[in-house]
Amino acid sequence: MYKAVTKAVIPAAGFGTRFLPQTKAMPKEMLPLVDKPIIQYVVENLVEAGIKDIIIVTGYHKRAIEDHFDYPSSELVQNLKNGKKDHLLEELERISYLANFIYVRQKGPYGNGTPLINVRDIIGDEAFVYTWSDDLIDSSPNEFIQLINVYKHYGTPVLASVRASNDDDYNRWGFVGGREIDNGIIDISTIIEKPGKKNAPSNLGNVSSFIFTPDIFNYLDEVLANLKPKQEFYYNDAIKLMIRDSKKVLAVEIKNGSFLDMGNKLEYLKAVTKFGLRHPDTGAAYKKYLKEISKITKQFSKDLL
Repeated sequence: MYKAVTKAVIPAAGFGTRFLPQTKAMPKEMLPLVDKPIIQYVVENLVEAGIKDIIIVTGYHKRAIEDHFDYPSSELVQNLKNGKKDHLLEELERISYLANFIYVRQKGPYGNGTPLINVRDIIGDEAFVYTWSDDLIDSSPNEFIQLINVYKHYGTPVLASVRASNDDDYNRWGFVGGREIDNGIIDISTIIEKPGKKNAPSNLGNVSSFIFTPDIFNYLDEVLANLKPKQEFYYNDAIKLMIRDSKKVLAVEIKNGSFLDMGNKLEYLKAVTKFGLRHPDTGAAYKKYLKEISKITKQFSKDLL
């Protein structure tokens, strides 16, 4: 019998070195897309998909994330009331009640398997979403709804995936091979990290989010037990062990979606533009501005010829 997926884990302990010096004092997850931090978009999409408990694995320098999802301070509440900005107060209160937020400090070897080990006792025997805090697949329905719908049907781990659009993607993502059992759903037989286009088993890359079943923890134990000194601790190695034992692991192509990797400076700027054009307060004026910039750029190019 299907048991609803109601828990999600978001690793958020990294230092965001690609955005230094900006991230020296501000977590990369708090970089804004117009007037919301990236992580809030991720959380809102999780909540829309039915997630109730959101476990954020942080480090000592990530207090701003906790503060963001906390109830607004009495000083801020009074300031907004004095300024007759009740709509802003309502929005801040809404954010604090989006979900049950649980914070865990990360400890363990370097690698993306460590946040999972850190939340084992909280997850218990439930399937859960594992998703990043600085990227997302912009889709409709949102990626978590699509993932959960596949999990409802098959009851096995599911990896969110998108099709590679350029050669560089093959050097950034993991790619899967296997048998297509439904439209855009692959029963994985192999998974290769950053294979390069020539060696990729398909053009379906795994990005952004996953649904794991609780048996992932036993496989993580096996990976950890065999970890060599200075070797990184990857959850993908646990997935490979599951496939070794003939456990069904699926990759699902997220429909109507585009991948936004906001850990990358250029991709972050693209995301800001996309959300800026979509935002009701900025969309029309921003579109006009971009058209003006385009005209100036075209004229500049002609002058150079």
